[in-house]
Amino acid sequence: MPASKSVRLGRKRVLPSCPNPLFLQWLTELRDEAKEKNHKIHYTYQKAISSLNKYPLPLKNAKEAKILQNFGDGICKILDQKLQKYYRENGEGGGSSVGGYVNRSCDHLLSSGGDAPIHSLPRGPPSPRHHDARILPAPPPKQRKDGADHIKTMKKKKEYVPQRGSGGYAVLLALHRKSQVQDGNAFMFKMELQTAAQPFCDKSFSVPDPGSKYTAWSSVSTLIQKNLLLKTHSPARYSLTDEGLALAKRLAAAQEEEEDEEDNVVDLTVSDEDEGDVAAPAECLLPGHYEILLCVDVIETTGGSSGCKQALVAELQRNKVLFDVRKLNVGDFLWVAREKVPPPTGQRAVRKEFVLDFIVERKRMDDLCSSIVDGRFREQKFRLKRCGLSRVVYLVEEFRSSHLSLPEATLQQAVVNTQVVDGFFVKRVQDVRESAAYLTIMTRYLTELYQGCTGFVLR
Repeated sequence: MPASKSVRLGRKRVLPSCPNPLFLQWLTELRDEAKEKNHKIHYTYQKAISSLNKYPLPLKNAKEAKILQNFGDGICKILDQKLQKYYRENGEGGGSSVGGYVNRSCDHLLSSGGDAPIHSLPRGPPSPRHHDARILPAPPPKQRKDGADHIKTMKKKKEYVPQRGSGGYAVLLALHRKSQVQDGNAFMFKMELQTAAQPFCDKSFSVPDPGSKYTAWSSVSTLIQKNLLLKTHSPARYSLTDEGLALAKRLAAAQEEEEDEEDNVVDLTVSDEDEGDVAAPAECLLPGHYEILLCVDVIETTGGSSGCKQALVAELQRNKVLFDVRKLNVGDFLWVAREKVPPPTGQRAVRKEFVLDFIVERKRMDDLCSSIVDGRFREQKFRLKRCGLSRVVYLVEEFRSSHLSLPEATLQQAVVNTQVVDGFFVKRVQDVRESAAYLTIMTRYLTELYQGCTGFVLR
């Protein structure tokens, strides 16, 4: 048998997954922030991250990254700004790598022997913690005017605080409330957490916004990355870290302060027995001193099928309905109790208005079809649920057309779901004239309902 060859044994050197960790971290943060705000630029950041992960060499600055795919002038400028800020805040020996780093386990990549040397970076002092520590290429220390060396002290990194109404904000508040009810480290499952967090969020946790595939739940990954949220077990359990709990407490306290300052709570059905107790801290409208006014969204009177919209206004005028055309942020029609104040001569009176607990969304079948196709249907229903008015009416005009892009059975099912699933009251009418008649009846009903009632705005 041939003599066996000697085998050289040794320990494998572990190579880093990415030689540019800070650039990777900053791009990931930019991507997550853009995703949370539903900005499409997060796709660009993701492509840049993929290109950076494939690049095997350390980068000294962002200008060198222009050779990579998806690194344009904009991204490079942002990374350079973050790099300069990093140097200003950390000074000499900041303890982490910048674009590239020197790694003790990869010294062979930086040696002068063999192949040509690769981007040799100046090395800082050796780390006492581990032979594989990453060393920051330190900038030269700044000099005082008197000639003495001066190194800036490290500043705190800007704390991540989710915006009010965002998915991250809502998840933190929901888990904070859970922790108040349950002693110890409270956790919630995904569906349970989404349901509990939805009231605190301006976006849906289950339905993406039009033109986007992301929901409010997408921000959970940012919370985990920022060490504010823990995801454990299978099925997944979500709980707050100590940092997350501290931040959630601050957010909850700030929300309570803001809610205490809000002064638009309306109650027009207070009983006679309660009037004495409520009148002291409240601003009120006495019986006979206010009128019920129908507010019509300006979109319902202009644009689109103007003939039908003018017919609606004409019918309301013919029925002698007291109404006002104005811009409504939610819904097409709602009612307010408006103070009766005769305007002084030559001046316009400023009247108090209290919004009543009724709101109407009007849909013709062709409009319903287009809103389902472009995603407005779900978004409008979500906003109606969040508007603060509990009695939502879906006024559906049975408009017949052979040019609808969806089958009539699909549209009818959508209307049924609006009543059964969403809990809205659905009123079906045949045309715009019947819509005006329904609004007339509702106005007269509300006028009679609140007749003799004292309206209060609690402060």
